[in-house]
Amino acid sequence: MLAGTLAASVFWGLQAHAADVDVAVVFAVDFSSSIDQEVADLQREGHAAALTSPEIIAAITRNYVGCISVAYFEWSSPGHTRIVLPWTSICGLEDARAAASVISKKGDTGNIRRGRSGTSVSSAIDVGSLLLDQFPGKAAKKVIDISSNGENNDGLPVQPSRLNAIAKGYTINAIAIPTQDENPDQPLASYFAKSVIGGSQAFVITPKGPNDYAMALRRKLVTEVSMDVGRQFPQQADGRLGGISASDSLLDRPRHRGDIVLDKE
Repeated sequence: MLAGTLAASVFWGLQAHAADVDVAVVFAVDFSSSIDQEVADLQREGHAAALTSPEIIAAITRNYVGCISVAYFEWSSPGHTRIVLPWTSICGLEDARAAASVISKKGDTGNIRRGRSGTSVSSAIDVGSLLLDQFPGKAAKKVIDISSNGENNDGLPVQPSRLNAIAKGYTINAIAIPTQDENPDQPLASYFAKSVIGGSQAFVITPKGPNDYAMALRRKLVTEVSMDVGRQFPQQADGRLGGISASDSLLDRPRHRGDIVLDKE
């Protein structure tokens, strides 16, 4: 199944409009057996709503190019991956609404599980890396954006996949969805901070509860779209960080601020 999915991603990637963008973001969304209908709805509709939010549109238009590109896939065990949205450029609200509509209509509902359905974070990173390899345009920053409610429990260890993505210059960020039985002394966000995220300005964010997921996701996406894209365009950079001023850069803040935890690298 994975081979067919990745072959399809090559085809779809070639069909996407190749253009320069500020940021290319791959949304890697967990649809393993631990994702019930409620969490599936949160992820699907949360991503759709985030893309069309005024904060995101404003952050996109403030950057140098004024466009981002996004792809959205769902993952569970190795070989169980589904491309929902191929590479799609977003340069304004109309583009964002079109992308959000695809995610909302075709994203996981939590009702169907086929075959093994573990949580392979390593596979998610590998597929995200491959999609970024195939990106048909140029991007100042490339991000793998993982949404999950569990640790890696299937497939290969995370570290080789993580290091491979970082070596390519990709950033791995995450939104850690807390579960009811989560150990407060070992929260999922700490696992992601230690073992999963990496690369330039990497961070993990965790919602305070189901009602906070969409808001947390918007905060994360604004940060990803905004952070230091101008560094990649030194001739044209004017000191703006797409809505985050240089004095308010996350790199200048404490490592733990609210729900955001920055990578220690």
